[in-house]
Amino acid sequence: MDFKDYITVVSDFPKEGIRFKDITTLMENGEAYKKAVDEMADFAKEKDIDVVVGPEARGFVVGCPIAYSLGIGFVPVRKAGKLPREVLEVDYGLEYGKDSLNIHKDAIKPGQKVLITDDLLATGGTIEATIKMVEELGGVVAGIVFMIELTYLDGRDKLKNYDVFSLVTY
Repeated sequence: MDFKDYITVVSDFPKEGIRFKDITTLMENGEAYKKAVDEMADFAKEKDIDVVVGPEARGFVVGCPIAYSLGIGFVPVRKAGKLPREVLEVDYGLEYGKDSLNIHKDAIKPGQKVLITDDLLATGGTIEATIKMVEELGGVVAGIVFMIELTYLDGRDKLKNYDVFSLVTY
């Protein structure tokens, strides 16, 4: 299946010159969404994953169905102030400033094999921050899965030491 047939490219969104890759049209098609999740889950099966971790919100859209498919848990990574228990917080750079991500301190057990998921690999900042949190809690990043990778933004360069799978590349 060519997943690009199900991803809508929207010109000049969110601003002029950007060609936004809209995965909602893939998700609206049950057959395509299932096949995409199955292919990403197949990558994870080979890694003997213990838990799936994904940053909000689109990391949930990718990670939750993979976790369900594998019969394992999902750990959300959220923006500051969104998680109710004690958290680990990591700041990371954005194009114009910084942001922070949180994970519950007890969500990852030392030695657990973790699959990190997100919808899109662009510059890699969000995933780099997620990796930092997982490893600080003692987890082992066994793989990273993206629905889409924008190769021209070189985000994979930040993930050189990890096994990365991208369903579609642009």
